[in-house]
Amino acid sequence: MKIGAVRQYAMALEAVTEEPHHHYSSFRVRGRIFVTVPPPEAFIHVFVEEQEREVALALYPDFVEKLHWGGKVVGLRVALAQAKPAAVKSLVSKAYEHAVRKGASRKKR
Repeated sequence: MKIGAVRQYAMALEAVTEEPHHHYSSFRVRGRIFVTVPPPEAFIHVFVEEQEREVALALYPDFVEKLHWGGKVVGLRVALAQAKPAAVKSLVSKAYEHAVRKGASRKKR
C-alpha cells in the first residue's frame, strides 16, 4: 500500500486534518492525533486501543509490530509495502474512532 492511499482514506474521514508533528506528518480529528507518518513514509504509526493492537498483531505479523514510546506500547507500526490495504483502512478507522471517543470523554469532564 502506498502512503497516498492512506492519506486519501484518512482525509475522507469527518473533521480530519493533516498537520506536522515534529518531523512527522500526522492525521488528527479535532486536534487529536490518530496516525503519524515518519519519513520517508514507508511506515505509519496507528494509535489503537490495546485489544485492537493484540488482534492486529495476531492477524498481520508480516507487516504490523508494536509501537513503543517511553517504555510502553502506544500503538502499532505498519510496514506499508507489505500491508494489505483492507487491514490498513480498518486500523486507521479504529484509530480514528478511538480518537473521537477520547475527545468526547475529555469534554464531559
